[in-house]
Amino acid sequence: MKTQRITSALVALTAGLGLAACGGNASGTPAGSVTSAVSGSTGTSSSSSAPASGSVTSAESALLSDNAASHASAQDTTYDAAQAVSVTLADGASTASGTAGVSIKDDLITISTPGTYVLKGTLTDGSVVVNSDTDGTVRLVLDGATITNSVGAAVNIQAADQAVVVLADGTTNALTDGTGYDTSAQDAPNAALFSMADLTIGGSGSLTVTGNTNDGIASKDGLVIQGGTIQVTAVDDGVRGKDYLIVAGGSLDVSAADDGLKSDNESDDTVGYILISGGKTTVTAGDDGVHAEGDLAVTGGTVEVTKSTEALEGANIVIENGSISLTSSDDGLNATAGTSSGGGMGGGGMQDDGSQLLISGGTIVVNAGGDGLDSNGRTTISGGTTVVYGPTMNGNGSLDSNGGTTVTGGTVLAAGSSGMAEAPDSASTGGWVQLGFSSTVSAGQTVSIASGDQVLATFTAVKDYSNLVFTGAGITSGQSYDVWFGGALAADQVATFSLGGSIDGATKVGSVTAGQGTGGMGGH
Repeated sequence: MKTQRITSALVALTAGLGLAACGGNASGTPAGSVTSAVSGSTGTSSSSSAPASGSVTSAESALLSDNAASHASAQDTTYDAAQAVSVTLADGASTASGTAGVSIKDDLITISTPGTYVLKGTLTDGSVVVNSDTDGTVRLVLDGATITNSVGAAVNIQAADQAVVVLADGTTNALTDGTGYDTSAQDAPNAALFSMADLTIGGSGSLTVTGNTNDGIASKDGLVIQGGTIQVTAVDDGVRGKDYLIVAGGSLDVSAADDGLKSDNESDDTVGYILISGGKTTVTAGDDGVHAEGDLAVTGGTVEVTKSTEALEGANIVIENGSISLTSSDDGLNATAGTSSGGGMGGGGMQDDGSQLLISGGTIVVNAGGDGLDSNGRTTISGGTTVVYGPTMNGNGSLDSNGGTTVTGGTVLAAGSSGMAEAPDSASTGGWVQLGFSSTVSAGQTVSIASGDQVLATFTAVKDYSNLVFTGAGITSGQSYDVWFGGALAADQVATFSLGGSIDGATKVGSVTAGQGTGGMGGH
């Protein structure tokens, strides 16, 4: 197992899908006969509720180890205003309250010593440069600051022991770089907010960042976002760290032509990780929504990828908690060490590269044009609620792993095409049922799985599918299960997947027995 260094300063938030009972009296139209494969343990599967903080598998514990804690602390964004240097920005007329540590030449403001600097005002074509070779933190407080630089970065942190950007409470700030400036030299600034040092961003104000040449926000070391309302638009990557990128709080909205959030260190494979532990992150990306060359973990907060090629990608992916919604034209989640391309032959048809996709809690909803959950190694699901609206083409599957998919708890409902369909493997202790339909189930049709008059799950897909996998509480080896078409969602139904409910107005199409392999179901 490839273990990367992810900080253990986790914030585990309980997240629920808001599942409601389904009912109604509208009749449904069967979608053709169905064959089923059902397997299960000798008992019922585990509860679908999210685990408590720290309730992770041993593999997750290794991946979430603290052998490289981040540079940031809660005190980074606090400061004594009386000891701060006030810098007023104005075209051709910028001033500072003290001369120590600040030099001003035309519209270039250079900060050369540690301390706190409060920036307010506007530069329509200038920049703030930090170049401090002394131990200590350089703290830039943006207090209603707007900086545009037509020939480079708006804020360029060339050197500092540690750098902090504080967004002052109640203020609106903006950083914009130029178009087409030269970024070819090694370590040349390539973002509107650029740092060669460890960078922390926090506070409760707002910041708009526009990257017109390359990235929006970039650090050549570690990058931690603790707070603020931050909106980033970039022609390349939106927010990028080198050793790591951590989102612990605030509201981050990223629109990027390439990757939305990215962390990569090509010279050291023990770093380059991403951790999202809190806050709200929204991404629209031309390529990957969140891309880590190392590991990628979500342990809390809200993550929404509205557009991407692959929504989440990392050498290993850990989902411990949080509310996650992913839309992708290719894979929804892709765990890959980079030694082989794509999940491809589900269920072990391609080489296991040692990657792991580990889900122990939270709520995940995936709408993928390619594989829904894709691991070039193993997938292990031990908790949480995972719903996959998978591919409609047979070259991909809603579940796809080269080393097998093991389910020991939680709830999974995965719908997609049948050509590469994969079911949980023999190591699974959670019961599961796989339904293969002889003709396509159309988007908007409702399918229910029941044991007698007890409805275990009801599903109304947002897209066509021909294969459905369900694993959750109530599936037991030897138990007979019925499949129903039709019925209507209640007026207050907010999710397309419900646990429990009724099947009024539905049509029963047959039943199967758990643990007896593939069997035919009645036609209609």
